[in-house]
Amino acid sequence: MALGELVKLRAMGPADAEALWRWNHDPEVMRWMDDSYAQPVERVRTWLAERPRNAYGDVLLGIEALADGKLIGLVMLHGTEPEKGIAKLDIYLGEKDYWGRGYATDAVRTVCRYGFDDMRLHKVTLTVVTENHAARKVYERVGFVEEGRLRQVFRRDGQWYDMYTMGLLSDELRRGALTPDGQ
Repeated sequence: MALGELVKLRAMGPADAEALWRWNHDPEVMRWMDDSYAQPVERVRTWLAERPRNAYGDVLLGIEALADGKLIGLVMLHGTEPEKGIAKLDIYLGEKDYWGRGYATDAVRTVCRYGFDDMRLHKVTLTVVTENHAARKVYERVGFVEEGRLRQVFRRDGQWYDMYTMGLLSDELRRGALTPDGQ
């Protein structure tokens, strides 16, 4: 478990299946995410139950709002190899009432702090669709910098989009408090 200013990150389990299923079937939530074929909620529950426990190479954490204890999203550090000390970050907030209020920024900062301090990572990387301006702002607030551009690798609504690759080194993490507007 990791604590931020607004969120608590904790392991996910079968009890979280309904929320995960609902988020994955919401077109607005999944707008800029790689989504897969629709699955019944029972399959999501089975996946969470049979998923290997969190380990260095693959950490899946639920994002809970500290204010009310509600599960509002998930974050992953994955593809990690001890020899390299680099992990890939994936995150999304499924509860739209929490969008734009600093929860994503706090979750990204908290998981990166966990990765650098507890997992002894050197770097965290991610990709983000160029049109996902809100997500890019979150990453930049935490300290991520653009490292490259992948051309036309994401398709949505019949259109191809580019993706930015971004990276954050352990000494670049912005540890500052959230601003008064929650960002």
